[in-house]
Amino acid sequence: MAHGTVVTEIKNPGPHQISGKSRTILMVLAAIGVLTFAGGLAFDAKRTWSGFLVNHFYFMSLALGGLFFAAIQWITGAMWSSPIRRIAESFTSYLPVALVMFIILYFGMHSLFPWTHPEIVKGDIILEGKAGYLNVPFFMIRNIVAIGLWIFFTKKLVGNSIAQDISRDPQLTIKNKQLTPAFLLIFGLTYTMASFDLLMSLDPHWFSTMFGVYTFSGLFYSTLALTAVLAAVLKKDGRLDGIVNPNHMHDLGKFMFAFAIFWAYIGFSQFMLIWYSNLPEETQYFLHRFQNGWFYVSVFLLVGKFMVPFFALIPRGSKRDDKRLFIVGVFMLIAQWVDIFWLVQPEAFREGPVIGWIEIGLTLGFIGMFGLMVARFLGRNSIVAIGDPLLKEAVFHHHQ
Repeated sequence: MAHGTVVTEIKNPGPHQISGKSRTILMVLAAIGVLTFAGGLAFDAKRTWSGFLVNHFYFMSLALGGLFFAAIQWITGAMWSSPIRRIAESFTSYLPVALVMFIILYFGMHSLFPWTHPEIVKGDIILEGKAGYLNVPFFMIRNIVAIGLWIFFTKKLVGNSIAQDISRDPQLTIKNKQLTPAFLLIFGLTYTMASFDLLMSLDPHWFSTMFGVYTFSGLFYSTLALTAVLAAVLKKDGRLDGIVNPNHMHDLGKFMFAFAIFWAYIGFSQFMLIWYSNLPEETQYFLHRFQNGWFYVSVFLLVGKFMVPFFALIPRGSKRDDKRLFIVGVFMLIAQWVDIFWLVQPEAFREGPVIGWIEIGLTLGFIGMFGLMVARFLGRNSIVAIGDPLLKEAVFHHHQ
């Protein structure tokens, strides 16, 4: 807090209602997704389920990432993030939809996962050895329980945050601080499990002990990017005047910069260990991602997902410029989608990426559904955690 500053009361910006036009656009996008899904199943089921899985995992991770971001702020007692934490909390509103999407995915498992075919498992010593874990009933149960736990912690943690807007009770912050260690432990275990199940088991012969950390780095990478994008939009609309200043955006930009580096570090470490050991059962995973059309996607991830945000966010000014942060954030969100696409589609299409009306339509549909849930949340609750006891101090956050 600046010396000599006396804080009285912060004006509550209240909920944020998107325009009727914006809501209509999101509803149209969601409808496009539903129609694409129905048409895609009739046209090419394998492509449709592959595109469905890419988007399910991507948006599920964004929703869970919002809860992880908020939990980190509570457990560390962070002050700087109080004005923007509610934006991240809004992502969690998609988790119930993610549960429905996962249940729908059950009907596409045969098109995606080789281990669901008894004739493939029989006689394969590796798949037979994994059959106690990789079987449809256990797969469904453990993932439904995982998403259920995420929704439970959302109700508790985000529920306390929203209740605090009215009660202004600092004990709710303490309750969240006490509850977050349990969530973070469960988060680490369940998200790693979900990553193994939904992505790594697409090639059940391949495994990487670093895969959970790799997918986590992407989760937080995209969560930070979307938080920055929405913060920049709300600032432009004047909804965060007097609450979020360039120093808050600067710190958000520093996190984006740091996790671009962290993602690259984990990705390189995973690749380097597999390349160095040179075991055929491990190298095949990367070999067909560096051949044919997938080579160019791999190069994009190296140059685009890492180098572009790295160099774009090095200057101090770029992290304090809302427009630049918005552009970099949107780019990072696209790069993360390409990464998940790169993890999923090569298992079905070895010759190169297949992107057409099915992939585009499904992605637009998921954007529409996610956008509608976030807009609904922000339309019902204050866009700032106005009851947070650290907010008054956070508003005057500055860099020495």
